[in-house]
Amino acid sequence: MPAFSVRKDACELDFLSLGALVHRLDPGIIPFRKARSFEIHVSGGEYNVAANLADCFGLRTGIATAMVNYGIGELVQARVRETGVKPFYKWFEHDGVRGPNIATVYSDRGQGVRAPVVFYNRANEAGALLKPGDFNWPDIFGAGVRWFHSGGIFAALSPTTSALIIEGMQEAKSKGAVNSFDLNYRAKLWASIGGAAKGQEIIRKIVANVDALIGNEEDLQMGLGIAGPQVEASRSKLDPDAFFKMIDRVLKEFPNIKIVATTLREVHSTNRHDWAAVLWLEGQRFVSPTCHLDVHDRIGGGDGFAAGVIYGLISGRSPEESLRLGWAHGALLTTFPGDVTMARLAEVEALAKGGSARVQR
Repeated sequence: MPAFSVRKDACELDFLSLGALVHRLDPGIIPFRKARSFEIHVSGGEYNVAANLADCFGLRTGIATAMVNYGIGELVQARVRETGVKPFYKWFEHDGVRGPNIATVYSDRGQGVRAPVVFYNRANEAGALLKPGDFNWPDIFGAGVRWFHSGGIFAALSPTTSALIIEGMQEAKSKGAVNSFDLNYRAKLWASIGGAAKGQEIIRKIVANVDALIGNEEDLQMGLGIAGPQVEASRSKLDPDAFFKMIDRVLKEFPNIKIVATTLREVHSTNRHDWAAVLWLEGQRFVSPTCHLDVHDRIGGGDGFAAGVIYGLISGRSPEESLRLGWAHGALLTTFPGDVTMARLAEVEALAKGGSARVQR
């Protein structure tokens, strides 16, 4: 099997995501049942990575997604432009009453001992209507793409979205791009299209095309149906050993995988987490430092981690430095409102190298 590498020749895009855009309504620390106002964040697990890589890391990125011709669609388009992500839209017309819609995510931030609460309205979602043939992959990849990415939330939206992911990955592979997939296993979503067994069947088909896999121990077990090692219930969630032990089991079934990465998080309260991350790259194991987070908004931290790792690998950084960039960027992202970064590359690199929160004068 060829060693892991990223294209170094001229490419129009460093990174391309495939996924659904959503708008998230955020009342802050107020529960929705008591809310009178909220902020609007534009996000989506796959889009967040592209936006982070463009806005913080300065890469040329794109998003292949559904777009609806109505007011919320216009709001979402404006935010995509602000982050510098190049859109490839499959257009849908809204009927003025029922859709198709840009999905809505409702998410308060919680506080202290009160956990965040997330629920959805994904009824008649335009993203779920995407299917093979909706994007001209030969043209998109023909212009040059270094890295192609999608995830488990988009795969779970409908039977056609997973087929679209595989179609995109096969074209990406034929043009020399790296394929990555964030398992992001969501039992509620998979329940709507066949349940856990169907979800594992679909995810396994996708992962057979993947070079880089992102997902924690639970994602590997629930998404791929791979049994985890027996561990004590009292084991710290920051202990990487169980995760690394699962890698061998994953590779026996998916020898195509060259990279596996995940965050490790010990939650003491909504606003106090211990944070670390691990990276497996072609047999080498890397573990980040552990830091203590004072969390403002935890949503999007994992996507921030993925973006930092991918930036490091695309830009030719060492595996250890790539892991630290992901760990640092994910940590910083939890200090901002919303799902998408507000960090600068200099801040990420400083924290990755052991920087502190002292005042910068």
